[in-house]
Amino acid sequence: MGKYDPLRDYLKRQRVDALELSFAEIELRLRAMLPKGAGLPDWWADEVEPTPRDVQRDAWRAAGFRACLIPGKERVRFERRR
Repeated sequence: MGKYDPLRDYLKRQRVDALELSFAEIELRLRAMLPKGAGLPDWWADEVEPTPRDVQRDAWRAAGFRACLIPGKERVRFERRR
């Protein structure tokens, strides 16, 4: 099981088109701390071709979402991909 699989599974169960989660809520689901890089918008950016290092992106993409950091807050908005 990958570190971000619990986030993927949580997002797959959601029936809404968009939701926001705080870093604390994400960490609770992961049962692990997010890395320092999670405070940067690029860490959450939905790049067209993620690199093998971007395992976090695989989680929300596999659940059918895109993610973006909400500026100035430790919150992330997940939106269902069309």
